[in-house]
Formats: sequence, structure tokens, C-alpha cells
Amino acid sequence: MTETGLKMTGFVSLIGAGPGDPGLITAKGLDRLRRADVVVFDALANPRLLREARSDARLIDVGKRGGAHKLTQDQTNQLLVDLALEGLAVVRLKGGDPYLFGRGAEEAAFLARHGVGCEVVPGITSGIAAPAYAGIPVTHRKVASTVTFVTGHEDPGKADTAVDYTSLAGLISAGGTSCFYMGIGQLPRIVASLTQNGLDASTPAAVVQWGTRTKQRSVRGPLNGIEQLIKERGIGSPAIILVGQVAGLDEPGLDFFTARPLFGQRVLVTRTRQQASQLSLRLEELGAEVYEAPTIEVVPPTDWGEVDQAIRGIGGYGWLILTSGNGVEALADRMGALGLDARHLAGVKVASVGEATSEALARRLGIRPDFVPERTMGEALAQEMIAREDVTGQKMLLLRADIARPALPKLLGDAGAEVTELVVYQTKIAAGLPGDVMEALKDGGIDWVTFTSSSTAGNLVELLGGERSLLDGVKTASIGPVTSGTMRELGLDITVEAGKSNVSGLVEALVGAVGV
Repeated sequence: MTETGLKMTGFVSLIGAGPGDPGLITAKGLDRLRRADVVVFDALANPRLLREARSDARLIDVGKRGGAHKLTQDQTNQLLVDLALEGLAVVRLKGGDPYLFGRGAEEAAFLARHGVGCEVVPGITSGIAAPAYAGIPVTHRKVASTVTFVTGHEDPGKADTAVDYTSLAGLISAGGTSCFYMGIGQLPRIVASLTQNGLDASTPAAVVQWGTRTKQRSVRGPLNGIEQLIKERGIGSPAIILVGQVAGLDEPGLDFFTARPLFGQRVLVTRTRQQASQLSLRLEELGAEVYEAPTIEVVPPTDWGEVDQAIRGIGGYGWLILTSGNGVEALADRMGALGLDARHLAGVKVASVGEATSEALARRLGIRPDFVPERTMGEALAQEMIAREDVTGQKMLLLRADIARPALPKLLGDAGAEVTELVVYQTKIAAGLPGDVMEALKDGGIDWVTFTSSSTAGNLVELLGGERSLLDGVKTASIGPVTSGTMRELGLDITVEAGKSNVSGLVEALVGAVGV
């Protein structure tokens, strides 16, 4: 099945997005998502996955929130048919698995009745994944050999319940595990139905809220005490309820998810949109709940004339100096626009500031820099280059941002180098802070704010305006001394400063501070 075929005939892929962790979508599901013309998604599908869609793809939210549907199921079914009949490749992105306590089968049947081709891409279900991320295997060789998935949304007290609680209680008593979906609102009746049908009230139970996400919370206790425990901890929907001996297991190594060094830490990341995602990924891998507030927008210069001329004549320079990944991206994009590739840089020495810049050079142009200073600062590059190289009379091309500090070219110029400094990208303050960030700050829901440059600090303060006091009491992590200096000028306290002025150093410093 080719992309062209999907577009010509119209086709719908029902994809299980998994339980919340965006990394748990299947490879096939991710492939379909990246190729789709339109994505129709549910409330329980992690919004991070939508970033994988094409930039020109239509995104349609049909989810249910707060008891209200944006579209009814019938309307959603018809929408899928209409989109497919336009000849589009349609992805229906559903939380969990499309066929497990979802309405995927109804959607697939409706599509078939209307002559629309459809495929189902199964997803990892929360009944398995949420307990696993909470350190609970749903089966275990010693204590549980069966597992039952049960909808908890149904009222177990009604006369015509489809759930056989007598058999269910017997299975659990015999060493089975039961996973109840969407059952928090019915928890008292579920407990009563199981115990009234013979299950020991002291049977281990657990509730896992927001399973596999960085805001996951869980509680364990005896079946007859679990309701009180979730009230005390403030645990609510969406959640999975487990009943069975596995909920009482406490073996080393099972609780890998919450054992990560930043688990539970709520971190606000302030960078450009692309860079924020890179830092966010590292923090989330270590367990943090990340809020993104890109405070900088990177835009091209208004005129490429001087830059293009310098790139075409690059052979007349002895050194090419790049101080950021954004500079590398701009150079690579411009060389592409001029029909040039890395061979055009042959014979020119390249100097870069920092690990991220060097990585960008390798990724975009396939080259390694000839000179990288030990410290990730423009001044350091100039000082170390002057100490190691004879820069007198050397022609150097410096490609950088419009707001870059003047120390680097001044130091090199004072040492006798001929520096041509050109702007290859401009930085502007973002239009505003995302609504979820402002809400979290107002609710005291942010533990840390990371600053990776002077401009991120200054821009955040400016964007907050009269609500700057929302940062009071929030811990801060600075990427290095230059950024720290700006933070002090802005009246911001510095909780921790990175030992190495790069993203890895910042993450390392944050982990060290949390672990104290």
C-alpha cells in the first residue's frame, strides 16, 4: 500500500496511540501518522504525537472532555467517510487500542458499509502499560496466571450488568488479575460487587492515574481501603484499577518509571521552539513533567544578499566561525538554496562554539570542526584561538544572530584578525506564553525554570509583565555564567548553574540539585 495509493483512493487508518507515553505508539502507527493528509484525534491521545504529522496536515479534534463531545460518534463516523471520499489519507488516532473498550469496531464497520478502505493498527493498552509503569506486572509466574480486562464505566449494581462479578471474584481468588478501565466513578460499587461475591476484602488493589505519563500517580492498598486512599491522595480519572495479588508485589527493579532521578519534578523549559523540544525530551526521559514556553522565535534576515555573496566566496576566508546550532541550520539551508553542498567548504577551517553547534555541523553538513573551545562561550573561542593560533591577518567569516554579543569579533579583531560578521538569523520575542504554562504558574505547578541564554531569561520576564511575581519561589537552572549574569540583572535568583555551558551540563546540574 503506497502513499500515492492512499491519496488516490482515500483510506482510513484506525491507530491506537497507546496509553499516554508518546514513545509507545507502534512503528506502523507512527509511519501512517507521518504520511497522513488529515488526523482525527481523541482526547486521550497524547498531543505530543500531533507534532509527528506533516506540517500541512489537517488536525481535527473530536475528543470528549468534561463530559462533552466535540462531535458525536455518528458525526465522527460520517466525518471519516467524507474525508476518505475526498481521496485523502486519513488517520483516526485513538487513545490506547482501537478495539479495547473503544468504538473502533463501529467506525471500521461504518467505513466498510460506505465503501471506504480501512486498516486497524493496534495500540498498547493502558491496562497493561499503566500497571507496568507503576511497577506492577499484570501476570507473574508465582502469583498470577490470568488477567481480565473489565469496563468499569458500567454500573455494576444494575440488574442487567454484562459483567459476571461472581466469576470475576472467583478468578481473582484463584490468582488472577482484573484491570478495570474508566472505573473511578464506580469504584465503591466495584468493590462492593466483588466482596459480596466472595472476594476477600483484604485482596491487594491499586489505582494508577495518568499511566505512562510524567504526571503519573498511583496508590496501593487492600481492596476495602482503596477508595479512602485515592481520596486522601487526590487521585481521579483517567485511571486504571487493578485487583489481584500482583498489586501487592514489591520486588526490586519493578518500579523503574518513578525511580528516575527527575520523576515528579515539574520543569518549565524556555528556548526556541525546536530547541525546547530537544531539552524537553532529555528531561522527560529522566522523569520530569515538562512545560514548554518557547520565548524566542528564530526568523531569517530580511536580506540574504551579503550572506549569499560571502558563502559563494568562502574560499577567500581562512576560517568559518559558527556559534550556535541555529547558525549551522541557516548556513546549511542557504547553501542548499544556492545549489551548494559541503564540498564547497573544502580548504576552509571551521570553528564552532559548543557541543550543540558541533552536532549540528555533523548532522547538516557532515563535517567536524577544526577548533572547539573547552568552554562554551564566544569569548573562550577567541581567547583559546588567539593562544593556539597565529590569527594576525587571518580572514574570518563569523555567522551569527542579530543579538550576539560583540566580545568574540572584538577580541579576534584586536589580535589582528580580519573578521567579517554577518547575521544569518534574527531572534524575536515570542508572541506570548502558552495557556497551560500560565495556568501552571498561577497554580504553583512549576518547580523549576531552565534558562539557556540571556535572551530566554529577559524574554520570559518581559512576557510575564505585571505577573512576574509568579516566578517567586520557583527554582531556576542557568546554563552558564553569561546567562546567570543576566538573570541577576533581572533580579532572578539562581538555584543551580551548569558546570558545562551546554544542554547536557544543564540537565546534569538539575539532576544533581534535585538529588541533594
